[in-house]
Amino acid sequence: MSTSPDHATAVDPALADRLPALREQYAALQARGLSLDLTRGKPSAEQLDLSEPMLSLPGEGNHTSASGTDVRNYGGLAGLPELREIFAELLGVPTDQLLAQDNASLRLMYDCVVQAMLFGAPGGDGPWSASDGPITFICPVPGYDRHFAICEELGIRMVTVPMTPDGPDAEAVAALVAEDPSVKGMWAVPTYANPDGSVVSEAVARRLVSMPTAAPDFRIFWDNAYAVHHLTEHETKTANAIELAAEAGHPDRVLMFASTSKVAFAGAGVSFLASSPANIAWFSQHLSFRSIGPDKVNQLRHALFFGDAAGVRAHMAKHREILAPKFEAVTSILTERLADTGVATWTDPDGGYFVSVDVVPGTASRVVELAGEAGIKLTPAGATFPYGDDPQNRNIRLAPSMPPLDEVRVAMDGVATCILLAAAEAVTS
Repeated sequence: MSTSPDHATAVDPALADRLPALREQYAALQARGLSLDLTRGKPSAEQLDLSEPMLSLPGEGNHTSASGTDVRNYGGLAGLPELREIFAELLGVPTDQLLAQDNASLRLMYDCVVQAMLFGAPGGDGPWSASDGPITFICPVPGYDRHFAICEELGIRMVTVPMTPDGPDAEAVAALVAEDPSVKGMWAVPTYANPDGSVVSEAVARRLVSMPTAAPDFRIFWDNAYAVHHLTEHETKTANAIELAAEAGHPDRVLMFASTSKVAFAGAGVSFLASSPANIAWFSQHLSFRSIGPDKVNQLRHALFFGDAAGVRAHMAKHREILAPKFEAVTSILTERLADTGVATWTDPDGGYFVSVDVVPGTASRVVELAGEAGIKLTPAGATFPYGDDPQNRNIRLAPSMPPLDEVRVAMDGVATCILLAAAEAVTS
């Protein structure tokens, strides 16, 4: 991941003189009557079409797994072994410490938090909800709005730490967990983080899994959503947090999540939870009251379609061919329109689904407003912070995956105009 040159204190003073021209450009943009959407990281129809052959699987009469299980029937709470083996290799975890479930890893995250709230977690002293005072989670920012929404839904207090190119600020995290037993968890997207594309380094991962914590049942919610979502031929690898945690004497600290939502069909994928044997037993015990087994027909469909881990990698190379030009369009247009103006910096990620843009402080909401009024929908300003509150009102998340490439180019040229106009308004106000 790289960023554009640091601009933060050097807005081009000539920008004020460009205000009339920028208003004319913006009026022309509005006159185009656009209807474009860069709000969420959804796969495009072209990407979804890559998995279309999966719909013919497992095929008539082919409803028996490798172990002889009739996938049409009840049971198999842990998921199909052959699919777990494929993704255990991709995620770097033992197969017997990996569960394969239904389509949404977000549901697994929510369930883990709820189970800890209601019943407690291994190594703890009872339900989190029985604690005196609020439960606290650490939220690296900018971050993923759905992580924050889980906390907000369940009344969990959120405190922020900054993201760095190597992941969350580990020393800031360590300071928060050392003395406060209410700090029970933290969120982390280790590979191509949402939205800034950063990758957790091994040094940061080691610090996070080994640091002393006041809460004995502190958990890292390791959302490895983009583990195989590369935008270059170089396949970035993150540190094996589960293995490192076991080596550090804290085997239960990490709960890893992943899914095939942006690998095959976004609404009909398979989700995964990997962790220590104790955590897997804990989750499975409570899961057994909620489920009599996941959709094994769909899991067999995935196993047959991919075949093995190499099959997944080959499939994701096809995704890369579709996605990489869109991300190149985002960064090239931002560079062409905004370089040397001092109005924005942006990430140039090696994978994942997002580009993070920092604009002139105080103008992000205005940029989103201008874009919306010109027919370009952006994620709301503040969405990458807890409670939707970006204290500096400067971060915007761009999601270029879903629109066709030509629309991405049009949208990004419009976004650049909105960034410039908002900045010119700010310097002249």
